[in-house]
Amino acid sequence: MAWQGAARAQQAPAANAQQVSAKVSDGVVRLGFLLDMSGPYADVTGPGSAAAARMAVEDFGGTVLGAPVEVVVADHQNKPDIAAATARAWFDTGGVDAILDVAASATALAAADIAKAKNKVIVFNGPGAVRLTNEACSPVSVHWAYDTYALANSTALATVKAGGTSWFFVTADYAFGQDLERDASAVVKAQGGKVLGSVRVPLNTADFYSFLLQAQASGATVVGLANAGADTTNAIKQAAEFGLTQGGQTLAGLLVYISDVHSLGLKATQGMRLTEGFYWDLNDETRAWSKRYFDRVGKMPNMSQAGVYSTVMHYLKAVRKAGTDETAAVMTAMRAMPVDDFYARGGRIREDGRMVHDMYLFEVKTPEQSKGPWDLYRLVATVPGDQAFQPLSASRCPLVKK
Repeated sequence: MAWQGAARAQQAPAANAQQVSAKVSDGVVRLGFLLDMSGPYADVTGPGSAAAARMAVEDFGGTVLGAPVEVVVADHQNKPDIAAATARAWFDTGGVDAILDVAASATALAAADIAKAKNKVIVFNGPGAVRLTNEACSPVSVHWAYDTYALANSTALATVKAGGTSWFFVTADYAFGQDLERDASAVVKAQGGKVLGSVRVPLNTADFYSFLLQAQASGATVVGLANAGADTTNAIKQAAEFGLTQGGQTLAGLLVYISDVHSLGLKATQGMRLTEGFYWDLNDETRAWSKRYFDRVGKMPNMSQAGVYSTVMHYLKAVRKAGTDETAAVMTAMRAMPVDDFYARGGRIREDGRMVHDMYLFEVKTPEQSKGPWDLYRLVATVPGDQAFQPLSASRCPLVKK
């Protein structure tokens, strides 16, 4: 069974039973987080996402409708069966009212099925598979931070326009990688480019040399990395050692987090273009919150970790507005309220569950341009939410009326 831990966020003194709203199930609002705590996505979700969730609960005041709020965390070990079993146990006997993140797409899809069957709210910040708001959409699910369509529609589009018209993909062999390759390929072809081939790579692969050799042999001008976390950093490191870019090919990291760039260093990543939904140094609000996060965690947050904070605050506001933690009422309130915080301005949750907000195209700075360890990005373009994400007219979600 997965390592499992529970932590009660800092909260106000416990109210007695008469003070706790009868509309809060079992007198406690429990928020679950199914994360990768020790695997390839631990650095981009994991303890950092758990810390962001606890920050949000503390900032909200520790209670809602007179009931204490608890944060419960489990490590799904990147195994869909563990994710599904944990979600089921949480909903059946653990008193969890909502799961507000699931790291990785395959595990997210498994947990989403359970949440739909149990009629419980589930929100995604770590996974990127666009099928979460297409074939796998449900009345109780929300996709918050980013998705493969938005990544492809920004990074791949900018790369093709800059002259990268022939592509070869090195793709993580599961839902997220497959969706990312498909969406990026569609953008490349729509712009008149060509996809010369791809190779599927098992999750958590240590040795990328044979896959990079295939990419080199393809003759493609761009090698698209349709992976994430440790898989991405390993591929970029080994591509540098392999001399891939020295041979005239360009790397396109289709999901690169700020923690990846910090780990790899500017020498290895300078000039790379990437898409994120958040950057700590965007404005005064993002800087203020990120400094608080850094003081607690020891590193700057990425878009998924900041998204967790935003999600928790939005969910708790919805519970307060609804006057209950009952799923339908909370979902109605979540959809009715705009998302207006340091993470997103004028964000909204569509009928397919997509939280629409601006995305940002960045270019990684050179070592000479950087003024500090986390001064890593230069903003190239802001992509409005209605342009960044898949239009409803193209949706495959059965909830969308056409």
